Parts: sequence; C-alpha cells; structure tokens
Amino acid sequence: MACPIPVVRDLPLKSLSGGELQRLAVVVCLGTPAEIFLLDEPSAALDCEQRVAVAKVIKRWVVSFLHKTAFVVEHDFAMATILADRVVVFSGTPGVDCRAAAPQAVESGFNTILKQLGATMRLDPENGRPLVNKFESTADREQKRAGQYYQFDLDAVVQDDAY
Repeated sequence: MACPIPVVRDLPLKSLSGGELQRLAVVVCLGTPAEIFLLDEPSAALDCEQRVAVAKVIKRWVVSFLHKTAFVVEHDFAMATILADRVVVFSGTPGVDCRAAAPQAVESGFNTILKQLGATMRLDPENGRPLVNKFESTADREQKRAGQYYQFDLDAVVQDDAY
C-alpha cells in the first residue's frame, strides 16, 4: 500500500508544515496498538487530495488490515463519506442539550444531517467531489422534493486508486 506520508524521520518537528504534522499524527495513531482507534478531525490541515488519500489509508489499515474499529469525528463530507460505515447523528443545542441517535447507514445519516441544516449535496459530475447545492437552485429544490438531501454514489467516491 502506498503511503501519502513523506519521509520525515530525519527532519525536526519544527520544520514540518501543518499538513505534514497532521499526516504524521495519523500514522503515529494508526501505528499504536489498540482495539479501538479514535481520530478527531484527521482531515485538519490537509488539502483535498491528501484528505482522500489519508481517508483511504485509515479505512484500509484499520478495517481491512487490522480488523479493528475506528471512531472518527469529521466534518469534511468527502472524508466522512470515504471513512464511514455507519454514522451517529447528534442533535440539540451544542454544549447545552445534545442527543445522539443510534448508529445508522451513511446515506440515511447524512440525509438526516443535511435535512437539519436545510441543505442538499451531490457529487460534482466533473471532479467527483461533494458539492453543496446553491440554496433554492433547481438541484436543491428537486432533491428536497424527493427527500434526497444527500445524493452520492458511494462507489464513485470510494474507488480504489493508488491507495
């Protein structure tokens, strides 16, 4: 498996960029023996291509190779789409009154989240990345009418390429 982490063993930590530090932190986490992994915003400081690569590495390493479980807190829909097998949706007032729903399928979970936000998303047909529809656009109205706030072809997002 190709690794999206450049060789950094001989470099002082102070010389690493935010993205390099983030990728190093993910590798250190995944290299630590554990039954359950907890990753909080592993996409932080990563560009779009790095996010996809790191998400695929995390999923392949934890699920396919180690046969373990990972809980990932993530706000990037592209990364979450690649990583998630199940989604826990939180609702309520942050820091005041919060409720967690039972784990559910990715599509229904994302549909719930987007419906709460009053937004719709689809894959951009040109680059395959998640795209938020413009509010009240034709696509937005059509998806809301159909109850499909989240309209992705998961197989298209999680295609196995170099990672």
